[in-house]
Amino acid sequence: MSTDADFIAEALPAFLSEAEEQIEGLEALLLQLEDEPDDAELLNALFRCAHTVKGSAGLFGLDDIVGFTHHVETLLQRLREGQVVLTPALSTLLLRCNDQIRALVAEAGGLPADAVAADQRNGLVAELQAAAGISAPVCEAAPPAPARAATSTQHPWHVSIAFGRDVFRNGMDPLAVLNYVRGLGDVPHMICDVGGVPALDELDPESCHLAFIFSLVSEASREQIEDAFSFVREDCQLHVLNPGATAAQFADMIDAMPGNPRLGEILVAAGAVSPAQLQQGLRSQQATDAVGAPALPGQLLTEQTGLAPQVVDAALRKQREQRRSDTTAPAAAGGEDQRFIRVQAHRLDAVINLLGELVIAGAGAELLARQTQQRQLIEANGQISHLIEEIRNSTLQLRMVPIGETFARFRRVVRDTAAELGKSVQLEIIGGDTELDKSVVERIADPLMHLVRNGLDHGVETPAQREAAGKPPQGRLTLSAHHEAGSIVIRIDDDGRGIQRRKVLERAWERGLLERGTVPDDNAILQLIFEPGFSTAEAVTNLSGRGVGMDVVRSNIEALRGSVLLDSVEGQGSTIEIRLPLTLAIIDGFLIGVGTSRFIFPLDAVVEVIEGRAGEAVLDPRGRGVVELRGQVLPVVSLRTLYAIDGPQAVRGSIVVLKAGHSRFGVLVDALLGQHQTVIKPLGRLFRSLRGMAGSSILGNGEVALIFDIAALSHLAAELPGRRHANELAPERFTA
Repeated sequence: MSTDADFIAEALPAFLSEAEEQIEGLEALLLQLEDEPDDAELLNALFRCAHTVKGSAGLFGLDDIVGFTHHVETLLQRLREGQVVLTPALSTLLLRCNDQIRALVAEAGGLPADAVAADQRNGLVAELQAAAGISAPVCEAAPPAPARAATSTQHPWHVSIAFGRDVFRNGMDPLAVLNYVRGLGDVPHMICDVGGVPALDELDPESCHLAFIFSLVSEASREQIEDAFSFVREDCQLHVLNPGATAAQFADMIDAMPGNPRLGEILVAAGAVSPAQLQQGLRSQQATDAVGAPALPGQLLTEQTGLAPQVVDAALRKQREQRRSDTTAPAAAGGEDQRFIRVQAHRLDAVINLLGELVIAGAGAELLARQTQQRQLIEANGQISHLIEEIRNSTLQLRMVPIGETFARFRRVVRDTAAELGKSVQLEIIGGDTELDKSVVERIADPLMHLVRNGLDHGVETPAQREAAGKPPQGRLTLSAHHEAGSIVIRIDDDGRGIQRRKVLERAWERGLLERGTVPDDNAILQLIFEPGFSTAEAVTNLSGRGVGMDVVRSNIEALRGSVLLDSVEGQGSTIEIRLPLTLAIIDGFLIGVGTSRFIFPLDAVVEVIEGRAGEAVLDPRGRGVVELRGQVLPVVSLRTLYAIDGPQAVRGSIVVLKAGHSRFGVLVDALLGQHQTVIKPLGRLFRSLRGMAGSSILGNGEVALIFDIAALSHLAAELPGRRHANELAPERFTA
């Protein structure tokens, strides 16, 4: 039998996840309110986020979160009522408080408590009280002890709540909610109303049909009692009445109650009469029936207790509705609302891994079918391969998430960094609904963070500098994303000073990256920024000047089989374009052969194939060269020479033209083996130092094919003969 402790242990991860979502929502709303401080809907949404965190934390007995969030909630209530005006300083205070709530939630998840953070929270509480105009300390909003004697300030309340059918599906436990409400005072009695529970053969175990009626003796006001149910407010019908409620209020409560075939039970459940009064009325009815003068129970109760006829009429309507529903066949279920299911990431990863094995097994079965040359078997395997591809696409969609969630995090970064630098910057987000693999999102966040902070530090000028340059004092930073040719393209644009190429050249000459006096083309100058240790900052600050960053950004992006391009116009701004694959698990590949080895190019990188012209390429001893293609010079690289591959050479090889960003290059191959569903496997330790490779895959016949990293291969194809890397190639010859 499960206990409250078991429930808390099972439900706590869901609370932590939902609390983090609410905290992110708080931050986003606060930043949005800075631009629209008079928007009442935003203020209401902000209050609901804070109250949801507080209420949910109360269910788990997380008093620290409840207490601190209570002070935040008090200030937000003052803002809603117009007693306090939202200023930039107040917005900063609320953002700092939101950070503290995030830290408290992290502590609830198991992180050790921070004594310094606790002191900071005490200081923030004082600031919140001062901002809200509260001079005396406000008591913490932790639930009071449930058992205590009634005092003159306590009032009896009659509470009726019918939980909605989706309460369980939304992760809430009605009993846990009621346990939290018990902390507001004494509950002398409670009744579970089962009138809405369907017959057993019609019962859906995932739906909630529970309703409760109880008395609550408490010092709390009606609003405070209703607030205790706020986190399930949209999934329940709630009525809170005091003994002095009007007949109309009792009638409204009865109308909202689940059906009940018994009139007396309806009136007791609504709190219109007490159980003792009902029993007295039933005895009076039996006495009148015995003497031959039958009387209706509602009429007797009206005469004996002064019950208003309006309340009796409402109860009779509810009784008739229940009887009609009992004699009428249930209507066919209508269309269900869209639902969401939370799935643990490791379970989804396991499904993706099994799908990869299925793709490999399917390729092996298709190869065997072709070897048998049996038409029916080949057709059957073709159908299976088609279904596997459909399953692959559908399953990979499960891991797709909109990048807008990652982009939204940078609103706070831009705000705080710009304030630290004394700049005014507006962040614009475009294409936030563009989706890509969750694993890619997680690994691209840090490079994006560095690029955004770098643009704020080096790109956007101060208001005075911008006005001197004839620009508006507020700078602009734009984050955008869109799909293109099977990839996602992320752009970071700013309207700042741009990159000063002369300054970059001078720093490159100082560091020995170029011979003094050498002036390459503009694109090559911009690429110097990605060299290790390169920085144009005049002084070391918290944001820049240490020469660590852009080279790490490029290496991290290329590790995701992506590429990064930089374009800049001096005095007008810069643009950084990142191109990434949509997924890191399974891709469409193009299989080629060199000697006895097999390799795979990502299909979306293949531009065209030129058969039989490999012999026209002019190569140097290291396998790099050029070929003429439609009147233009195309850089080419020979895989056989570059990687010292053994095996017979084709009489007439082919050239596969690939694209990496805005550049194109050719690769000399011996055989073209067609499209191939490619399950990406990590490289073994032996091949990790091999440049140009992104991973490996297992073919249908059991052979291993290496998957090329197109961006890295492009650098190898364009690399000058005089420049070598320490880890360029392993000296060993190999066959894949």
